[in-house]
Amino acid sequence: MALTDRMKVDRRTLLIGGGIGVGLVVALAVLPWGGHSDASGTQLFGPYIKIGRDGRVIVAVPQVETGQGIWTALPQIAADELGAAWEMVAVEPAPFDEIYANRLVDEENWFGGLGRLRRFRLDDAAARITAGSTSVRAFEQPMREAGAAARAMLIKAAAKRWDIDEDQCDTNGGRVIGGGRSLSFGELAEAAAGYDPPRSPTLRKPGSGLIGQSLPRLDLPAKSDGSFRFAADVRLPNMLFASARLAPMGGKISSFRKAANIIAGDGWVAATGESWWAAEQALTAADVRIDVPRAPVALDAMMDDALAAGDAESWFSRGDYAAAVEGSRALTALYRVAPALHLGLEPLTATARFNGDQLEVWAATQAPELARAAASRAAGGAALVFFPMPPGDSGGRAVEADAVPIAIALARQLRRPVQVSLSPTLTQNNDRPAPPALARMYGLPGAGGITAAWKMRLVTASGLGSSLSRLAGGDAAASLTGPAGGGAPPYAIPHVKIDAVPVELPFPAGYMRGSPEREIGFFTESFVDELARAAGLDPLIFRIAMLGSNPQLARCLQQAASASGWDGGARGSTLGIAACSAYGSHIALVAQASIGTDQQVEVQRLIAAVDCGRVVNPGLVRQQIEGGMLWALAQATIAEPDFMGPMPVARTIGQLGLQRMAKVPEVRVDLVMNEHAPGGVSGLGVAVLAPAVANAVYAGTGRRLRSLPLDPMAS
Repeated sequence: MALTDRMKVDRRTLLIGGGIGVGLVVALAVLPWGGHSDASGTQLFGPYIKIGRDGRVIVAVPQVETGQGIWTALPQIAADELGAAWEMVAVEPAPFDEIYANRLVDEENWFGGLGRLRRFRLDDAAARITAGSTSVRAFEQPMREAGAAARAMLIKAAAKRWDIDEDQCDTNGGRVIGGGRSLSFGELAEAAAGYDPPRSPTLRKPGSGLIGQSLPRLDLPAKSDGSFRFAADVRLPNMLFASARLAPMGGKISSFRKAANIIAGDGWVAATGESWWAAEQALTAADVRIDVPRAPVALDAMMDDALAAGDAESWFSRGDYAAAVEGSRALTALYRVAPALHLGLEPLTATARFNGDQLEVWAATQAPELARAAASRAAGGAALVFFPMPPGDSGGRAVEADAVPIAIALARQLRRPVQVSLSPTLTQNNDRPAPPALARMYGLPGAGGITAAWKMRLVTASGLGSSLSRLAGGDAAASLTGPAGGGAPPYAIPHVKIDAVPVELPFPAGYMRGSPEREIGFFTESFVDELARAAGLDPLIFRIAMLGSNPQLARCLQQAASASGWDGGARGSTLGIAACSAYGSHIALVAQASIGTDQQVEVQRLIAAVDCGRVVNPGLVRQQIEGGMLWALAQATIAEPDFMGPMPVARTIGQLGLQRMAKVPEVRVDLVMNEHAPGGVSGLGVAVLAPAVANAVYAGTGRRLRSLPLDPMAS
């Protein structure tokens, strides 16, 4: 969508800023470009930037802050183009409007598995989703254009006041400078609001601005002093608290003791009280009984059957795999990934209030438009104001907001504001796990041992598609859609075939950070290591020899190997290597790992090299890669979840077997700087952690770990 098209939006949707003084504001809010002044003198213009009378710059950010730092990265992009002073930059969540849709949702076909009818019912605003490491990739260009347009308008106002040519002026540090004079943005805001923006604003050339600096995060001060509000922090006058029990898929509420503060709904029972603890105690006393299908979930058998006989979809094909392997015997290996729970610290929670005929809802969500639509369905068409709250967990569970219908039902019946929260145990019981995956890998060695043909036959379900399907009003899982690139390895193998078999799971799967790249990366990079060993080649040299068409990944491999003191990964080494290209970025990881005296995997070092194109904020990139790898390490080393029928069995923090702080590995992340288009990083470290660790364990012990979570005792 062109910049001028993005400016054609409804005047009824206003971005109202706080904390900028009284107001004359150059505001690139959700309004058409052109001057507009409200009663306080606030000037409103287009979709992303406001400049206050005091020079404060406020950036409207469409994406949800999940801890990944997007409320810093996107404002930094806009502020760089604008020439703002970072200490004068603030952030607001963008309001509801299709202008803020994440363009990559459609480009990467996230809704492709929903079917034409359900996709047709979704408006363009439904594509406003924070997932899949898309935020900077989707919004860098709009933020740059908004900053450049505002800069041009400020310069025009200053040049007219000074009676000089505009090309004699520039912006820096929150001021327009020209002809030996300068004026602050605040002094020029009102005059600048009277000018039309350029149709094609001129973008700055990369230089010595704010881009590339590790600027402090805008969300940290509020998070540090406790003023940052999450969904569970909502407090309203006369509000009741509620706890609930939910029936899992295929289960039902069979009985409970009735009481004045016990309310039953469709598949749930809740108790209310003046505190959550009082509500939980009342619910415990109600002795809620839930019938859960107790037949054991034969998940492995189900996956095996699908692998052997399921109808496959073609995700990717290059060359002619069948012809290449005819008359030859390919090397094969079978890999498994178990379902994974999110295990976040934030419980499921939502707050609802009927204010006259209007319903207000507060809930954490990574898909605000879809969550609002789901709330509207639950409200039965009542006028709705939805307040999307930032999630307190980065694992991806907040793509769905399951507590919202319960909060709405309770608020409607009690005519009081109600906040419903599930206990940590119930939150785990009602998790939407990342789906399991099973893959049969095939590789045919060619000249010099380098792989000539490659095949992966994969069995899995769509976690993100299932979450989006439920949000769009469907109950069934979405059909299977592959990741960008179809799961193909990043190597120049002439004959490649990737087939995927969809499987109907006995539990509702959901989106998880880094999936399905996490599973595919484990299969691919573990099997590459096997092929290198079979050819008698250094796993590093083996990979680089096949990367002629991917020099960025080759550079990452070389840099990670150099930084880690790569020793060839020969028998007796404790080093393993893995690499991938995903989300428009590239990463190589060398892990130092071994099996401890308790027969569990221990990781001593993680040395990564990352090429994510033009780096907005190096500190944020390192945080995301480090955090992603440590999060993936926890997922890779804790025991897989147990199920009671379709319901995950909850475990306490102590029962999970998480690594203690004393055993957290040394982590180093080196960035390969360049001016390519920026890529995503939130899921990047997740994709390479497990195979690098598994490959290190094989080098040191000869045990090939082909299942995730990694369990040396099961190999």
